[in-house]
Order: sequence, then structure tokens, then C-alpha cells
Amino acid sequence: MGRDHPRAAGGMGLCKSKLPEVGRPLRPQEKDILKSPLIIFVMGGPGCGKGTQCKNMATKYGFRHVGLGQLLRQEARRSTQRGRKIYDIMLQGLLVPTGIILDLISSTMLSHPESRGFLIDGFPRGLKQAKEFERLVSDPRVCKRAVGRAPDIVIVFDCSMDTMVRRVLHRGRVEHRADDCESAIRQRLETYYMLCEPVLTFYQQKNLLCNILAEEAPENIFAKCCSVVESLQ
Repeated sequence: MGRDHPRAAGGMGLCKSKLPEVGRPLRPQEKDILKSPLIIFVMGGPGCGKGTQCKNMATKYGFRHVGLGQLLRQEARRSTQRGRKIYDIMLQGLLVPTGIILDLISSTMLSHPESRGFLIDGFPRGLKQAKEFERLVSDPRVCKRAVGRAPDIVIVFDCSMDTMVRRVLHRGRVEHRADDCESAIRQRLETYYMLCEPVLTFYQQKNLLCNILAEEAPENIFAKCCSVVESLQ
């Protein structure tokens, strides 16, 4: 496998690396930046259409689309120490540590302080990531027991496994992505369901979960997304 094509599914492996599981502590002024904009987590299995809808929402509302998969692939191609670590982890099919993922997300958000909102696509990939995000951007100045900054809403694209497999197979043929073969897709979906079930329960208990049926025409799905976003403003 070439250096420019780390396996996209690698970040979803079940084995763990020994790298840090916590992100870089944010300075108070950095936490201030993350207080104002809307933060929307967008979840769903590969092929559910979340990437397309995030791009549409970003264009309409002036939000910043933060695609976790794309961030990891871009970083893995860089000749930096972190890039080499991510590449090696993804190549082995291991889970990219929470600390690295949070550092990538927070640095991307902080580099766009003017944004009205952030659509964080493909995050969180596990309960630890959900809780660590809130801890990372919490503000201990509010009270001794820091209050976490939860997302404003968590949009989940509901789609059958057969539909997602069919869509990703088509994408693989169009984009010539070797990891988009049927066996790899089904493994990624099984891993997604296993890791994300406790995350969905976590946000359901916080009344932050919004399920959108992603089997309809793209324009109908987009209309539902717009209704969700506009209910927050």
C-alpha cells in the first residue's frame, strides 16, 4: 500500500495503540473561542450521505465542515511526526487515539474563529471521545467542577446496511478506493454500530439526539437538516 493511500477504514479498527488518549489542554482564551459558535456533531455509517449533507449545510449557513476521516487522511500524508504516527496506526487497522483526534478537531476549529458554526462529521467514534471532548473544552472558571461544552445537537443519519453498502460500493468504483470493497464496508459498519451505540445513548439522555431518515432523496434529507439547524438559531 502506497504512502499516499493509508487505509481509510483504519481509524475504525478495534485494536488500540499506546499513544495518548487525551487531547492537548486548551488555554482559557482558546476555550473562549469555542463558546460562541454552534457545534453540531454529525454521525452515521459509511455511505449514509452525511458528508454530502454537511457540505450543503456549510454552504448555506456559513459553517465550517470538519470531516474527521478527511482530516486523518490529510494528516497521514504529511511528513510530520504526528502524520507518520497516524499513517502507521491506520495502516495497521488500529484505532487512532482519542488524543490525536481531539487535537486535530480542536486545532481545525481554532484556526477558523470567525465561523458561525462547526459541522463535525464522523465524530465521536466512541463514548470516550464524546466525554473527552466535553472535558477538553470545559471552563473551570465557571465553577470548581468544570462544566463541559456539549454539542448543540447531534444529527444521526439513519440508513439501512444494504443501502450504505450499495452506496459505498458505487463510490469505490467512481473514486477507485480499494478499501471500498464489500467485505471491508460491512466490517466498518459492524464496528461503527458497536462503537456508536453507547454514544447515541449518551446523547439521547442529554436530549441532544436528532435522527434523520437518510433513505429519501437528497433534497428531502437536506430540507430536514435545514429545519434542525434553524431550530437552533
